[in-house]
Amino acid sequence: MTTTSPIAAPDRRVSKTPVRDEPPRRRRFKPGAGRQHHAGPFAYFALVVVGLGSLFPLYWTLVAASRTQEEVLDTTPPLLPGGNLLNNLEAAWEQANLGKAIVNTVIVSSSITLATLFFCTLAGYAFAKMRFKGRGVLMTMVIATLTIPPQLSVVPLFMMMSDIGWGGQLESVIFPTLVSAFGVFFMRQYLLEALPYELIEAGRVDGANNLRIVWSIVLPVARPAMMVLGMLTFVQAWNDFFWPYLALNQQNPTLQVALGQLSASYVPDQSIVMAGALISTLPLLVVFVIFGKQIVGGIMSGAVKG
Repeated sequence: MTTTSPIAAPDRRVSKTPVRDEPPRRRRFKPGAGRQHHAGPFAYFALVVVGLGSLFPLYWTLVAASRTQEEVLDTTPPLLPGGNLLNNLEAAWEQANLGKAIVNTVIVSSSITLATLFFCTLAGYAFAKMRFKGRGVLMTMVIATLTIPPQLSVVPLFMMMSDIGWGGQLESVIFPTLVSAFGVFFMRQYLLEALPYELIEAGRVDGANNLRIVWSIVLPVARPAMMVLGMLTFVQAWNDFFWPYLALNQQNPTLQVALGQLSASYVPDQSIVMAGALISTLPLLVVFVIFGKQIVGGIMSGAVKG
């Protein structure tokens, strides 16, 4: 007779140690993070309205420049371009001497833009990453100049340019605007976040001096912000009218001063004035088409910092 060994019963004793509830784990991503949001019909409608509203002034300039004075001033203005565009462009070109004005404006705008980018980048780097006595006071003084209306400096600046002998010359427009307080503040704020101290220290360890660090480290890092600042400075210098109108004469004008001659008559021809405005707008459109991708990339690069 065989005996069967007893099978050990499972231990059913319950532990008296209380079981603590584990705290919920934190989610590493917010709900909806990383998802692609699709725009609704209202968003597309708003974008179309804003886009058409932005393009309408340029379209109306084209329409008015291709019509006659009577058609532009008619009770029911035309909404489609006409066939008088080339005649109006030729008349505006001859009456305002736009050839010389465009050359002067290109010289003035390019000189101001290049100088502003160079000096403002250097000053922004110094205020952002270099330690020296009086840095905070100097930066406060730079920002304080933004609160001073530019009209207050017109009379002393005009007298200074006359004493130097630059009255009516392009130098009187270029040199007072080689550096802007906004540009210094803009580059300082960008480099403060975009340029880490580790890169600068690595360059110094490799034996680079300050100029080498600026050329090899600071300028490549600051390129997106420089594209944005350069575009803003170029557009402002191209469209500047007040100071060039006072500093220059009719024989050596910039583009905006020359356009003022078209509307200086007792009864200006609006179609010719619009033709001149169209000529002055086309170079800005060409610049934006060429550098638009870099400019938008620089704006987006600054928008995602932090």
